[in-house]
Amino acid sequence: MEDNSPSARQALEAREDEMLEELESIDISTLKGRSEWITHAYLLQELRASVARRICRTDLWNVNQMGGWHSGYSQIAQLQPVGTEELREQSLTRWSKMAAYIDQEIEHLVNGLELGYSAPKSVVQRVIDQVDGLLALEVEKSPFYSPAARDDNEAFATATRELVANQIYPAFQRYRDFLAGSYMESAREELSVTANPDGLACYEASLQAYTTLARSGKEVYELGQATVAANKAKVIELGQAAYGLDNFKDILDRAKTDPSDSFSDKEELLQFSRDMVQRAQSEMPNWVGKMPDVPVEVVPFEEHEEGTGMSAHYRPGNAERPGEYRIPLHKPEDQSRGNAESTAFHEAWPGHHLQVAVGQSVEGLHPVTQIVWFSGPGEGWARYSEALAEEMGLYTTTTGPIKRRAWPARGMVVDPGIHLFGWTREEAKDFMNESGRFPESMGDEMVDRIAILPGQLTAYDSGGLEILALRKLAETAMGDDFDVREFHDRVLENGTIPLLQLRAHIEAWIEEFEAQR
Repeated sequence: MEDNSPSARQALEAREDEMLEELESIDISTLKGRSEWITHAYLLQELRASVARRICRTDLWNVNQMGGWHSGYSQIAQLQPVGTEELREQSLTRWSKMAAYIDQEIEHLVNGLELGYSAPKSVVQRVIDQVDGLLALEVEKSPFYSPAARDDNEAFATATRELVANQIYPAFQRYRDFLAGSYMESAREELSVTANPDGLACYEASLQAYTTLARSGKEVYELGQATVAANKAKVIELGQAAYGLDNFKDILDRAKTDPSDSFSDKEELLQFSRDMVQRAQSEMPNWVGKMPDVPVEVVPFEEHEEGTGMSAHYRPGNAERPGEYRIPLHKPEDQSRGNAESTAFHEAWPGHHLQVAVGQSVEGLHPVTQIVWFSGPGEGWARYSEALAEEMGLYTTTTGPIKRRAWPARGMVVDPGIHLFGWTREEAKDFMNESGRFPESMGDEMVDRIAILPGQLTAYDSGGLEILALRKLAETAMGDDFDVREFHDRVLENGTIPLLQLRAHIEAWIEEFEAQR
């Protein structure tokens, strides 16, 4: 278990300062041609971003429906190794610390309120709903009982059952009651992180941490607006061909009501997504030189996760277990086949699964490259993959190519719109709903996601645009000698390396090519 006490946080910050000082003293030129330059790039970005984001004091308003500690530790419990006496003892030792961890989180939030920090009320309610879902589960069905369910030792099962029932569940109940009571009464109404102390500085630090680029919120906002305008023009071009319409709204309205674009039930949505993932996998060898061995499975959300604001997402696998593309089946009649296609390509092949599995397969990379994740290159590759899938001929719907263009770069606009430029919830929802990418019922979920993850939604297209720019740079330099498979290998071979270093890596590859001409 993480030690979430104030003294542990202070000790961690002191250690980070020491590591960063030591790291910055290294002459990067001495690492040229060695894999250590990759490790250096990861550590430099991670440590500088962590130091810069201290001003956010997220420990004082850590209520997060998108991947908070309550869902993170639920996942860890389901991965907890068991099967031997030593591993069983490790499990009991770890989870016996859970109640104290939760009580410390409550104390942090109390202190945060006293200092003027809080999460938005709408986010708090979503976390309450998620915790309610956990508490509604019978002990034997709880993710925290999972270690015992995967072991055949009766004494271990009894001890785990007592631990969950008598310590973990009561602590979650205390947390839930605190959130629903005094915390909800004092939580902020405002969506923008600028409602918290030093919120403006927090936003800029978070933005650069997520994107790994040196762009201000205003610069991201303006680039996003220009990109959205260009995408809308392409949608109109496609809409004219598909529907004979030349108005953006009319085209998206037609796509929304296209009878061939809907699902009848959960089973159809699940099977369609699985078919898309399989279809994409079969095409991948034509587009990358190095295919990973780790498979990916399409897995529905667990019951307590459905309808709580959590989005479809990818969970990495390894040599022992497949990766998982986890999808919500909530309200399948509201979901679009075209969007289901682009999401599958984003999360599985050629998106996150390819990216993560390739990174795991490269020999010689330091393990830090698998532990640290940067959204700019990570989500940027996945966004690039949505477009790549069209180039690969993977889309089977009319709406997929239209809707996948209607959404990109809107995150670069709506995120700073909410946090920097005073956008209301309704303005943000209208702007996002115009794209037709998501059911209108998801508008509030998206707004609350932006509210609790300031800057994160800008990373997708900030990264996607950068990878596309690097591809164009290589195509121009190499001409007929350009090999898209090799380009993709070069982009992926260092994991989610920060975008500034990715550019340097691709430029060095181009220079090497030109020197050999």
